[in-house]
Amino acid sequence: MSEKGENSSYRETAQDLLPVLKRRTGNNAYDIYPSFKIADNQIFTGFESLAEKILDNKSVTIDGYSGVFFDLFILKLKSILEKRNLSVRVISTAGFLKSQADIAELKAPFLGGDDPLFGFRSSLSLEDFFVPGSFESISPDPGSDINIIAGPGAALAGWPGILLYIDLPKNEIQFRARAGSVTNLGMTHAEDPAKMYKTFYFVDWVVLNRHKRMILPEIDFYIDGQRPEIPVFMCGDVLRGALSLMSHSPIRARPWFEPGAWGGKWMMKNIPGLNKNVPNYAWSFELISPENGLIIESSSIMLEVSFDCLMYSEAEQVLGDCYPKYGTDFPVRFDFLDTLDGGNLSIQCHPRPEYIRDNFGEPFTQEESYYILDSKDDACVYLGFRDDIDPDLFRQELEKSHITGTEIDPGKFIMKHPSGKHDLFLIPFGTIHGSGRNNLVLEISTTPYIFTFKMYDWVRSDLNGKPRTLNIKRGMDNLYFNRKGRYVTETLICKPELTESGEGWEIYNLPTHETHSYGILRYHFRENIEINTGNKCHVMNLTEGKSILVESANGNTEEFHFAETFVIPAAAGRIKIFNKSKGKAILISAFIK
Repeated sequence: MSEKGENSSYRETAQDLLPVLKRRTGNNAYDIYPSFKIADNQIFTGFESLAEKILDNKSVTIDGYSGVFFDLFILKLKSILEKRNLSVRVISTAGFLKSQADIAELKAPFLGGDDPLFGFRSSLSLEDFFVPGSFESISPDPGSDINIIAGPGAALAGWPGILLYIDLPKNEIQFRARAGSVTNLGMTHAEDPAKMYKTFYFVDWVVLNRHKRMILPEIDFYIDGQRPEIPVFMCGDVLRGALSLMSHSPIRARPWFEPGAWGGKWMMKNIPGLNKNVPNYAWSFELISPENGLIIESSSIMLEVSFDCLMYSEAEQVLGDCYPKYGTDFPVRFDFLDTLDGGNLSIQCHPRPEYIRDNFGEPFTQEESYYILDSKDDACVYLGFRDDIDPDLFRQELEKSHITGTEIDPGKFIMKHPSGKHDLFLIPFGTIHGSGRNNLVLEISTTPYIFTFKMYDWVRSDLNGKPRTLNIKRGMDNLYFNRKGRYVTETLICKPELTESGEGWEIYNLPTHETHSYGILRYHFRENIEINTGNKCHVMNLTEGKSILVESANGNTEEFHFAETFVIPAAAGRIKIFNKSKGKAILISAFIK
């Protein structure tokens, strides 16, 4: 397996693996590998280095995420230890799992039956996957120099000694699933990637995250397992210290990028470092906390830690006044939807709060808005119904199109609004919407991110030639048909309000819908501006200007470039932002009201 892995059989993607070393280009542009620097010599690489750290321990527990290549990992580590004339006994947690039939039965209530996309957030714990009492029958062998128990759930054995944890970014899990090289938790064979993803989302990741949160304070070494040949690791105390520092500092998650049926060319043209051997880029997942990672850098070595580790360790510092409501759930997400020289998004809506809670087990729903970062030609946004909307006729036309494969004109039912740079369109739950072509949309939303009910998709296939799944009935069950005509133009197209100004700076309030959980501010400044977090977490994006330097109260500084999304934790307190551009900088900020 190569380090970069573009053509490796174990992952199916055009995206390169995260490099081990940070290479700074000095081009002052969007960075696809943003990193948070800590002191030198705190991150280590390779099986030899890892063996040195553990060889004096009689018993070693190696826990980790499903999707990690544990067999390969143990094979390499054991080989190195045995070359040092150490006898090594290895026990795999796979041997204590319940039967696949029992595990399938355990998962079934949470997988939504035949629904291809949706299930219900699982209430299971990792212990439920193992035969009761099985771990009690095993213990370290006094006759072996080193005893290793390895696999997801290894910490449940309760062995004394050192605890290692191998983590894996969610995008890499998906790339491996597409290649058929990994399975769902407790299974031995890969399935269709879409089916596997549904199981990941509603069961596996929920269960594994509960376990990770429980043992995070006890981890002695945290290992980034996305490079099978080159483990990158750090001490648990160093990790927890870095997370604490992050919770008081400006931070940026690692984005990841995906092509799609409607994808455009803006990101391909404007973001350096992206693989160009793809038809387009539809999404940049800028900050979707359940799936993004955070890169920690020491002596130019990069280690990716899941964003949820930050929340499990420092949620109150990160979220401030909304921590009692959201706990360890990060409530705001940012992503890019690129339709420049691409196609229209599907016509869609998102569930009402009670619907997402009762049907999918999610504590809160998707409340969206479209901030137009760039556009051209006759760009538009579909939003809200026309005054003469007939719900029954609308449903009939959608169902007929779906059955016959014939196109319809959504403009017969849905309003089309011209879209230009810095416009903001408000999309509260239950609102019909979709971006037209030739927009670069900065989508600002609450965090649930897969609950899109596509109702019309222009009779097209996905990039694999398969029809995209529609959810006409779910959409009809959630739509507000009174969001039409004048209500839309007066209520759902944001009208910025100047609230404060001074020499060289202005602050605008961008009023959101009354049902939106979040508010949005826009900062305009030529030199610098000071912002007090007010015990709120702020998610920001530089929507105009080349770059800015953000300095927090603890003295930590980070540079961010045009179109980059970053987080100011509540505990950062007062920050100062310096404009490094020649012209005006414009900064968008979203926060929980």
